[in-house]
Amino acid sequence: MRIKFLHAADLHLDSPFAALPPEQAARRRREQRELLGQIVELCNGEQCDLLLLAGDLFDGATVYPDTLEVLQRQLARCRALVFISPGNHDPYGPDSPYARNDWPKNVHFFTEPSMQGFQLPHLDLELWGAAFTGPSAPSLLDGFRVTGERPAIVLLHGDAQNAASPYNAITTTQLEQCGADYVALGHIHAPSGLLHAGKTAYAWPGCAMGRGFDETGPRGVYVGTLTDEGCDLQFHPLDSRRYLILSVEAGADPRQSILDALPPETENDIYRIVLTGPSPRLDVVSLEESLAPRFFGLTIVDETYAPQNLWEARGQDTLRGLFLQALYERRAEDRELYEMAAQLGVAALDGREVPEL
Repeated sequence: MRIKFLHAADLHLDSPFAALPPEQAARRRREQRELLGQIVELCNGEQCDLLLLAGDLFDGATVYPDTLEVLQRQLARCRALVFISPGNHDPYGPDSPYARNDWPKNVHFFTEPSMQGFQLPHLDLELWGAAFTGPSAPSLLDGFRVTGERPAIVLLHGDAQNAASPYNAITTTQLEQCGADYVALGHIHAPSGLLHAGKTAYAWPGCAMGRGFDETGPRGVYVGTLTDEGCDLQFHPLDSRRYLILSVEAGADPRQSILDALPPETENDIYRIVLTGPSPRLDVVSLEESLAPRFFGLTIVDETYAPQNLWEARGQDTLRGLFLQALYERRAEDRELYEMAAQLGVAALDGREVPEL
């Protein structure tokens, strides 16, 4: 047995990208459509037998006609068989895009909220799956086991991290007992890596394109090979834009502090820059406007606090005052050392994170 597949999930086509300005949001939706071409090119280039799409292909029930046209055109170019398991964002129903009759002949859907099987004798494989038909689904793997007549793959949208999830909760016991060689999952937006439940290999690739600061880091798909020895998965990053969060100590010149902390190339990425530490009062709007041309998207978050005269409380009849007075009287011994001690002590008294000195 040697079966090669591309496993993708959670493309969320036509996402609103509401945090971006309208023009950039529209551009990101165009890039989602372009991502479809990258997936098909990779699938063809790797000579995959199967393209497995594990749900939430669309972000919602309403799909732009041009998105659907691009999707159908790209899938028609795919030389592999395509299988889709609708998820909670794109459930199967009479009004869903999946119910149209103009899909390419190589594209197959699961349409029922119970396990269905396709026999693929030319691959000596059986492929099982099910569909969400509404915004939630019961545990679709509960009590299910493959026939065992051929090697088997299961394709499902479901939550393998929360046994109480309303989104097709999947347990490791169910995965082990289902008897499949590989279970291709969707729903969770961070890639899992290759996992095992007994002899069953399983994984979810995460969302193929980051859409917010809860989806940072590389985004892409898995290319897998199933053999008699087991399953091998390789992660292929696809999205050229990343969401990145950068924490910067603002200092006396926050703009320069940001520039010093940035890598050379940032124009393709979407940044949230969090300014911290003591700093003069910031004009965040002006700072964002001056730096915006360096990024595809930029948000600056001000978590700074007003700088204080380090020694102004010395001599007061308080714990802070007595602490600072004791250090101030010994500054002549080692000015740098005692000022550092004062900064650390004041931060601790204020309940702030101890600064790096």
